[in-house]
Amino acid sequence: MSDDDMPKDLAHITPAYRRALWLVVIINVGYGIAEIIGGFLADSQALKADALDFLGDGSITLLGLLAIGWGLKLRARSALIQGIFLGVMGVGVLAYTVYRTQVLQIPEAGLMGGFGIGALLINVIAVILLIPHRKGDANVRAVWLFSRNDALGNILVIIAAGFVFLTNTSWPDLIAAGVIAVLFLQSSLSIIKDARNDLKKSKD
Repeated sequence: MSDDDMPKDLAHITPAYRRALWLVVIINVGYGIAEIIGGFLADSQALKADALDFLGDGSITLLGLLAIGWGLKLRARSALIQGIFLGVMGVGVLAYTVYRTQVLQIPEAGLMGGFGIGALLINVIAVILLIPHRKGDANVRAVWLFSRNDALGNILVIIAAGFVFLTNTSWPDLIAAGVIAVLFLQSSLSIIKDARNDLKKSKD
């Protein structure tokens, strides 16, 4: 590996950044497991989608943690994997949400809202931890976008739970799940674009 391929901005190879990433990994995987159980208990597609976002975020943040000291080309490839993974998640959630429109079951609004509020608190902590480290290469940006998506997804789950309660239908839950899936896809494209740009830079 040449000196030109090594990270130029050492701000993201600090102990503080590593600690922040480890905390984000632990809280995301832990709450993701809890939320997917809650999703099945509440029969909420939005909760299940949000739980996948948590688990994906934890896994991708771990990959980002491992990639911190790698050269630009390897970090870009890591981000490319993250972007593709997020896109696959988005397509999967969207497909299952479309299926659930044919098998309508009303979620438990109380459980759905409770888990959504808990998830939002967890993600506020993660976002606060990552705010000082949100700018950098494609790998760093991928970690940030995953955490941002989590927070937006949590807000959607809470809003959807309120509308499920008010309307006594499953449509708000399914709409929220669909919006979360679209967020996955939008961020996936953004991460892949950044990764491709970094790959081009590594060849210059």
